[in-house]
Amino acid sequence: MIDKFIKYTKPPDNWKIAVIIISGVLTGLVFFILYVGNATSYLSDKPETCINCHVMYPQYSSWRESSHERIATCNDCHVPQDNVFRKYYFKASDGMRHSFMFTFRLEPQVIKIHEAGINVVQENCKRCHAGLVDHTFLKTEKSDEEKKCWSCHRETPHGTVSSLSSFPNVRVPGLDPVTPEWLREKKLNK
Repeated sequence: MIDKFIKYTKPPDNWKIAVIIISGVLTGLVFFILYVGNATSYLSDKPETCINCHVMYPQYSSWRESSHERIATCNDCHVPQDNVFRKYYFKASDGMRHSFMFTFRLEPQVIKIHEAGINVVQENCKRCHAGLVDHTFLKTEKSDEEKKCWSCHRETPHGTVSSLSSFPNVRVPGLDPVTPEWLREKKLNK
């Protein structure tokens, strides 16, 4: 069985060099895309990771001006915190969705959180503020549907962020350049 698989997947002898070169080029391209996209930053919990994509500047800026900035990162609110597997599965699937949307320019002008994200944020609000929500009325009398925390706390923590122009003069940290140091030095020496 394995011999048949090897026989059919092995390129003809006159194709070996071409297959090796094409495989090398594709592998290099994948590593280049991961490098330019700052892929390793997504493994961290640093809020600056969220502004790898410029459309997140208003959300980052409004968080920086909120009371949550001192105690919570983006992932503390927007990623499940109940176990490590769920956390990284959510980060990976949400990150792939964001990457696809931003790469192909499918993002809307007004960014809105999707259903899975809404549920996670609600979970995390209740997790952090457990001592405060026990005497609130999150369940409505008319239905079993739970009210969202931000139905009352609309300004927390992002204020009235609604578009890319919400914070036109905000200062956000610059992104690290993707050009290698040796190439930047060579360009400056010209």
